[in-house]
Amino acid sequence: MSQPGNAVTSSSKEKRTYRKGNPMSATERQLAAIARKRETHKELKVFVKNPLKDQVIAICEEEGLTQAQFIESLLERELAERGKLDVKTSHS
Repeated sequence: MSQPGNAVTSSSKEKRTYRKGNPMSATERQLAAIARKRETHKELKVFVKNPLKDQVIAICEEEGLTQAQFIESLLERELAERGKLDVKTSHS
């Protein structure tokens, strides 16, 4: 079956314009996400021994956690044990 000569196919239609302005690049989206996170979080940079890092990665993969979530839970557990955990900071 052939299509009538005046039929409009999806490929010949004019594309709908993006309504919300220019889309952000991947880099811009990443920077925006980091800026939002900085409102509620502080960055912590540490160096750990390679075997410890490897074990953390393995545990995180098994548990379905990010490394940040894993480290936060360790810190919360230790602070709670010492009686220094502020209730506002605890997620559990």
